[in-house]
Amino acid sequence: MRNRHLLTIEEFSPGTVTDLLETATKVKADPHSFRERLQGKSLAMIFEKPSLRTRVSFELAILQLGGHPVHLARGEISLGKRESVADVTRVLERWVDAVMVRTFAHRIVEEMAGCSRVPIINGLTDLHHPCQALSDLLTMRESKGRLSGLRVAYVGDGNNVAHSLALAAARVGLRLRIVTPPGSEPAPAIIETARRLGADTGAEI
Repeated sequence: MRNRHLLTIEEFSPGTVTDLLETATKVKADPHSFRERLQGKSLAMIFEKPSLRTRVSFELAILQLGGHPVHLARGEISLGKRESVADVTRVLERWVDAVMVRTFAHRIVEEMAGCSRVPIINGLTDLHHPCQALSDLLTMRESKGRLSGLRVAYVGDGNNVAHSLALAAARVGLRLRIVTPPGSEPAPAIIETARRLGADTGAEI
């Protein structure tokens, strides 16, 4: 995973997703053993969209692993306005070891990843929410003891969460049903991608 970006679940193989979940399980079970894993490392956290859960979870995670968080609120940084996305990225990569971005347009994280020498983590865009989907998979695996073949219902807007959950389901072999109000369906292209990826794992989307 060194120097890899996390923009969508689509970019990770089934094996990589499984490895991430297994590592997360170990850290959760015995966080003390990992307290120096990121010693001396720093994470910039850009919040163009504010969030209670995302900020607290990312900030505490980097601290508990021995690293240091740098919080950048919307008023302190303006991607593509006061400074270009590329300029912000190139400045940050000189100082920090990774960047988490919670923003609006998905193209922003793609542009950052395209010019960054440090990992870019998608903390949420209007199109994808991969960290949420990975957390959901971890919870399901903890509760049910497995993922492959599980039947999962998602009821709500066909938004970024639905998109990432569909891609995650494809990677681990879930039988996922998405139910949305009329006019709030997920993007057809993302669902088709999830179905194509799921052909190798037995997933049903």
